[in-house]
Amino acid sequence: MTEATSSRRRGRRTRTESADTRDRILSVAREEFSERGYEKTSVRGIAKAAGVDPALVHHYFGTKERVFEAAIEVAFAPALNAPEAIADGPLDGVGERLTRFILGVWESPATRAPLLAILRSAVNNETAAAVFRRLVASQLMRRVASQLDAPDAELRVELAAAQLVGCAMLRYVIKVEPLASADVEQLIARVAPVVQGHLTGAGGA
Repeated sequence: MTEATSSRRRGRRTRTESADTRDRILSVAREEFSERGYEKTSVRGIAKAAGVDPALVHHYFGTKERVFEAAIEVAFAPALNAPEAIADGPLDGVGERLTRFILGVWESPATRAPLLAILRSAVNNETAAAVFRRLVASQLMRRVASQLDAPDAELRVELAAAQLVGCAMLRYVIKVEPLASADVEQLIARVAPVVQGHLTGAGGA
């Protein structure tokens, strides 16, 4: 084996190890934020749980705010497919498609847990809320609004999101009955027309 070949292999191995370490830190961070909330989670605690030095967490992400943003971006990724979901069909069915998609994300145990961590942190801490707003505004709402041909598209999307987030908060976070145990198809049938009204109904600018 030549020295150049050995060097390339070491380089690939180092990059793989770095990626694995970064992923492990993010995985641990999501668990820490979920269990402790934003305020009680620290970079030192994340590092300890991940089995790395705190300096390595700072190396990859910088501040705790940036760790949180990176962690929730991965967790929020399934919801970022919403623009494609609403674009796949006629405009008069967009409310049903968006409602079904968002509630479907919440219904899945695999995606519900990280979303709960995001909401709990955002509700209880302004820094976490600012990160969440920035992510939602730039990567979700503006992309959904671009699918609508209306001068007040962003407001319409925000009103629709308020309807869906409110439903999710009451059903999955606060667990208010009978909403918490209602059949999801029943919820979609009732909520979708309201979401449709926000997105395409008369009124606005």
